[in-house]
Amino acid sequence: MQESKPTDSVKVGIDKINFYTPNHYLDLIDLAEARGVDSNKYLVGIGQSKMSVAALDQDIVAMAANAAEAMLTDGERQEIGLLVVATESGIDQSKAAALFVQDLLKLTGNLRAIEIKEACYGATAGIQLACDYVRSHPGRKALVIASDIARYGLDTPGEVTQGAGSVAMLVTRDPAILVIEPESIYESRSTGDFWRPNYSTVAFARGKFSEEVYVGMFEELWEKAQELGLANPENLQALLFHIPFSKMGRKGLRTLGNGKISEADYARLTERFEHSIVYGKEVGNIYTGSIYLALLSLLENDNSLKPGDRIGLFSYGSGSVAELYFGTLQPGYRQRLDADGHRTLLDNRERLSMSEYEAMFSAELATDGSQQDLGRSDPAAGAPHYLASVKDHERQYR
Repeated sequence: MQESKPTDSVKVGIDKINFYTPNHYLDLIDLAEARGVDSNKYLVGIGQSKMSVAALDQDIVAMAANAAEAMLTDGERQEIGLLVVATESGIDQSKAAALFVQDLLKLTGNLRAIEIKEACYGATAGIQLACDYVRSHPGRKALVIASDIARYGLDTPGEVTQGAGSVAMLVTRDPAILVIEPESIYESRSTGDFWRPNYSTVAFARGKFSEEVYVGMFEELWEKAQELGLANPENLQALLFHIPFSKMGRKGLRTLGNGKISEADYARLTERFEHSIVYGKEVGNIYTGSIYLALLSLLENDNSLKPGDRIGLFSYGSGSVAELYFGTLQPGYRQRLDADGHRTLLDNRERLSMSEYEAMFSAELATDGSQQDLGRSDPAAGAPHYLASVKDHERQYR
């Protein structure tokens, strides 16, 4: 289906973008050794090298606030009229995570604060909602934050594709980074490729089937986009994918090989795909934020891109919803980035031993109403927000 939106002269899109990931990680070579498998199964077969691990105090609310905190000015906090937190790791069945984040970021009360869930597609739904809001509300801005902790359980097939992190994006008129085109192609269908019942703390997946749905929906949307003149390869400088693990995105990109597009176009898209997975290979799966971590990775690791270049983004959420949309890089977009800061964030993480990782993964919050005080796992300046305690079934943040 084609998205039909106002096509006036108003330009909207991503004005700022930042990410946060917890300061602990597991090296997948250590995981392979502990699980008795060849490390190349993870490093090459899955295409990952490390995965971030979240301590109890860095839940999706704390990570979301940490991703947004440093990039917002006092003036922007006053101008935000819509706050969306997209997650499939929600902390409450009723109260939106966005309300906790609103409080931590000291935003005004004059805004809409909501939480969006649709597996890994949620943040894209938030971006599209934010673009519509900004188009119709002159002078207001929208903050969209994707925040997730991917969990499949210890010594399970999906263990290697876990991760944790958050990506925050400020959506405005006349954005400095990426103008998002009003036309997009999307599709929804009910599939049983991935799910997490309310009673489970880990997800369930039919891995092979999920890959088939992911690739099939990309092929359908790409074909439709070409029919509508939205996906001319010669005018597309990069193509981003939802990346739960880098091999998944690579499989989607490979469907354009074998003569579907020119060799030159395929080579260009493939080269830039490699830049888009640099961060994800070290952070792991962050569900809703994965495609936007890929966007940030591309912009901060590819020096050949330039203003005016057009980028495609394929967003996929199991269950399943998929969308293919496009944006154009803006003059001065590089000045909005913080490649050095993000590299420092990744390099300064603490490497966990297997026993430390398993203990951190297995730790749980109190569920009986008793008080549980938490230590601060990441006291660095990049993580000012954390879950301090749980008391009477309520989470208390600082």
